[in-house]
This record gives sequence, C-alpha cells and structure tokens, in this order.
Amino acid sequence: MTFEAPTERLRKLGLTLPPPREPVANFLSYRQYGDLLFLSGQGPVSHDGVRHTGKVGLDISVSEAYQHAQLTTLNLLAVAEAAAGSIDRIAEIVKVLGFVNAAADFTDHPAVINGCSDLLVSVFGEQGMHARSAIGAGSLPNQITVEIEMIVALAID
Repeated sequence: MTFEAPTERLRKLGLTLPPPREPVANFLSYRQYGDLLFLSGQGPVSHDGVRHTGKVGLDISVSEAYQHAQLTTLNLLAVAEAAAGSIDRIAEIVKVLGFVNAAADFTDHPAVINGCSDLLVSVFGEQGMHARSAIGAGSLPNQITVEIEMIVALAID
C-alpha cells in the first residue's frame, strides 16, 4: 500500500482549504507548544464570508449542521496549514472539542460533530482518529451553528 499525503487526499475529495481567518478578538488562532498545535475555535464561515447560523434541532437539521461541521474543519485545517506550512506535517489529530448551538431538547450532538470527525479520518486516515467531546450550547457567537477547536501533533523534523 502506498502512502497518500493528506493534501492529496483532500484534493481527491474535491476540497480545498480556504485562506485562514484572522482572530476576531484578543487571542491567537493557534498556539504551538513543542510538537502540539492548539487551534482556537472556528465556526462555519465559507470562503466568501457567509456565516451559517441557527439552532440545530429547531431551524437547522442534523444533516445541514453535519455539513457546517465539515466546513468548520476545513477552516481549522487552514489555520493548521498556516501554522505548520502544510497539513502534511500533521502526524496525528489528538483531540476535537465540538460545540453545537442546539435547541433545548436536542440530543444528537455527536451526529453533528461527526461531520468533523468523518472528514478528519477521510483526510488523515488512522492518524485522523482522535479523542472527542460533542457538547450542546444554548448559544454560540453570532448564533453560528457549530464551533470546533482542535489539538494536533506535528511531525518532528
């Protein structure tokens, strides 16, 4: 079996990384400590600036929110690429923390954040498997549908 780089897998999926978004307040998009890269929370904002908003389980379906989680993951990978020079330097996805802007009676948070997890495994293979939490929130900044943060381990050069 031949090794396929994450950038090549991403290309085969027909996906491209957007330009990384700048922080909207007094914090960093990422912080590196040793070989760990801590990525600040990102939301479902498309490359043309469209922000996906709403309450999952009320006016946004699980399948729509799943897609929003995938978009958010691309935004996270864009920040990782800016920090590391290439997502091919990512050795492992360590941890994902996903928040879902959910209706009070919504209980399917994991199905939404699966959008992130499924994409990471598609791009990184076994190295994309990660520890994860999927949490419901009463609201998120600007009423975005999901916010996800991530910790990745970089390959030591």
